[in-house]
Amino acid sequence: MELHDLKPAPGSRKKRKRKGIGIGSGKGKTAGRGHGGQNSRSGGGVRPGFEGGQMPLHQRLPKRGFTNKFRKDYAVVNVVQLNQFKTGTTVTPELLKETGIVSNIKDGVRVLGKGDLKVKLTVRAHGFTKGAVEKITAAGGSAEVI
Repeated sequence: MELHDLKPAPGSRKKRKRKGIGIGSGKGKTAGRGHGGQNSRSGGGVRPGFEGGQMPLHQRLPKRGFTNKFRKDYAVVNVVQLNQFKTGTTVTPELLKETGIVSNIKDGVRVLGKGDLKVKLTVRAHGFTKGAVEKITAAGGSAEVI
């Protein structure tokens, strides 16, 4: 095989349809857009979901549920992620952001109990799960709610 033998696989390359190139092409004059009207125009057509003036389906269906405006959105940290700190460190939300464990503190930091903690730490956060508190205290550290 040489470079000049290389060809694309049959059927993988298709010539684009050249519209408006003479009456004999079958796509001349109006280029397959019909005679006049909204869809023959540049930028013509209706928006997605438009049903010709009939009430659209998304408006005919009932609304469900609600959004709780008092909901807190916590940044989540697992106990196993705290192993990168040295023994005796006081872990705060600001320190977690500096080290890149948390990108955005949001409404606070919540510590979850996934994994094992091998270092003694003082962890200060806005919330803890029972499992997280157990693992932090088992490693000799303490969990303080801010």
